[in-house]
Amino acid sequence: MHILFACPLHDSDVWVPLLEASMPGCRISVWNPDGPPSGAEVALVWRPPVELFKHETGITTLFNLGAGVDALLKMPEIPPHVRIVRLEDAGMSVQMAEYALYALLRVSRDFEAFDQAQARQHWDTREGTRQKDWPVGVLGLGQVGARVAQTLADFGYPVAGWSRTPREIPGVESFAGEAALPAFLARTRFLVNVLPLTPDTRGILNRETLSQLLPQAHLVNVGRGEHLVEEDLVQMLEEGEIAGATLDVFHTEPLPGDHPFWRDPRVHITPHIAARTLRDESIEQIAGKVAQLMRGESITGVVERTRGY
Repeated sequence: MHILFACPLHDSDVWVPLLEASMPGCRISVWNPDGPPSGAEVALVWRPPVELFKHETGITTLFNLGAGVDALLKMPEIPPHVRIVRLEDAGMSVQMAEYALYALLRVSRDFEAFDQAQARQHWDTREGTRQKDWPVGVLGLGQVGARVAQTLADFGYPVAGWSRTPREIPGVESFAGEAALPAFLARTRFLVNVLPLTPDTRGILNRETLSQLLPQAHLVNVGRGEHLVEEDLVQMLEEGEIAGATLDVFHTEPLPGDHPFWRDPRVHITPHIAARTLRDESIEQIAGKVAQLMRGESITGVVERTRGY
């Protein structure tokens, strides 16, 4: 099988030798827009240029070096017959769980207040955290969301999850379907969004939904920037309708210097680092799936374009 490495933002000198070592029965080449078509059937991509799909017409399968495929689905240049395969976990679930736990502990344990007290050289003692005062809600219970929910539940916080269809996760209360969303929000103070971006979830974090959370709520968005109506959150923070937010993804990245999130101490910003693509784990997963394809077997992680993930 001929595999084309078409990731301009990744160092091919590092990736290609590792891919060759993991897939000795395959030919690995690097996309060259100035050369003739490679004839590859499979391409590894991350933020590929439009020209790739006009140039490489023999591609039948795309492996995306990430879990989110919304950018690919926006590209009309990708023919409808081309199979898109997303990464499943590949080390990202545990990173997301770590990030959510970090944000939860920072807020629920008042660690930011202790940092401020240290700056004033003030010995600030506070009452201990009651975990029952911080009911957690996880939007999205796929592989990543399930790991996030399970991890936070293991630390003793009351955790519920919301998903399109019912899921069973030990220690996690399950809400499913649009009709159950209000009840899920009404019992949640700490909301973590890990939903995929689809037409149905775009803008789901808005004034209407966020206003249904418990008082003094905190939002964590590690899904996609387009999930959040940023103007609504800015207004709700100004009006005291929500206590704070931890945001890793934004409509425009890098976040523009004049954006009000930079100046609001109630907003904690990170630069889209909640879960990085781990090279070795990603290559191992892709190599396994390529081997399955070569044996004529079906693989998991194939994107259903009508659903958006």
